[in-house]
Amino acid sequence: MKILVTGAAGFIGSKLAFTLASRGDEVIGIDTINTYYNPVLKYARLAECGFSLPEDTPTAKVVPFTANDEGLEVEVPDLAWGKRLVSAKLPNLSFIRMDIADRTALPALFAAEHFDCIMNLAAQAGVRYSIQNPFAYIDSNIYGFMNILECCRHHGIGHLVYASSSSVYGLNTKTPFSEDDEVIRPVSIYAATKKSNELMAHSYGKLYGIRSTGLRFFTVYGPWGRPDMAPMLFAGAISSGKPIKVFNGGDLIRDFTYIDDIVGGTIGVIDHIPGPNADGVPVKVYNIGCSHPVKLMDFISEIEKDLGMEAKKQFLPMQQGDVYQTNADTTRLEEEVGYHPSVLLPDGIREFIAWFKSPKNPLK
Repeated sequence: MKILVTGAAGFIGSKLAFTLASRGDEVIGIDTINTYYNPVLKYARLAECGFSLPEDTPTAKVVPFTANDEGLEVEVPDLAWGKRLVSAKLPNLSFIRMDIADRTALPALFAAEHFDCIMNLAAQAGVRYSIQNPFAYIDSNIYGFMNILECCRHHGIGHLVYASSSSVYGLNTKTPFSEDDEVIRPVSIYAATKKSNELMAHSYGKLYGIRSTGLRFFTVYGPWGRPDMAPMLFAGAISSGKPIKVFNGGDLIRDFTYIDDIVGGTIGVIDHIPGPNADGVPVKVYNIGCSHPVKLMDFISEIEKDLGMEAKKQFLPMQQGDVYQTNADTTRLEEEVGYHPSVLLPDGIREFIAWFKSPKNPLK
């Protein structure tokens, strides 16, 4: 297949693009490489996939949002927009810096490449950022997704797979969360945009027959993870002797899912094109998680054990826009796609900490 992976410099996207190309698919990845978090990590992921920047690539000084507490200015490469790179490891894998909201460049890419499948992982993430910068979520998660749908409509795309989120469950208290649950009470604009994506995909399925599958990702962790998420935040603070912020007094439960399980399940979904549902619309939505939620304090204990250091803990109230518990019912994905997550938390944390302490981690 010929597959477009958006968000290809991201945590899931970089791993997924490389894995798809490794099995023989022709993969083109795109990403804005924005400054929500340190772009050095995004460029390092691309390098891990075999991409080398041109020698004349300029640099720029930026202040990533997630480093604003420290006022950290970093100097990073500034890859030209539209520049196409080819992986030295896999010649069937290429990368272009591009914004999914670009209503000129994205349609032109679709017209030129004739994709079989689209894997849309590009999105503005983060709860705190959505409270401070809500328009960033409308620009990427609404306008950008609309541009993806229109391109699929006009270029005969066989299957659109897109990232939704466990955050759509919002104030739901029944666990585990099921795809059949009502999801109309989001607690952040990020969650609201993700539910909007599901509704938009459904409407395009009904109107134009576009086959689509939404994946409600639960908390993903592992090597090359995002620095704004708990594993990187905790490991970084603990290893440098700084206190970690433990919200809701540590009384939180998360369905942590290892990156390899997420990528394997996502590839299974890419290969599983949905047929019409009960309403005759060719769309599906699946939970994709571990189905073995753990207490936050137990998660912290695993990190402490592998770092060989005890955390200094700063206990705080519940963070605005956060939820108490995430817990995925993955029965539907298991039965229809054959999804079976296998990485246990102690093993996954051990792999993550080994990477975190290694020279491959550009933020160490």
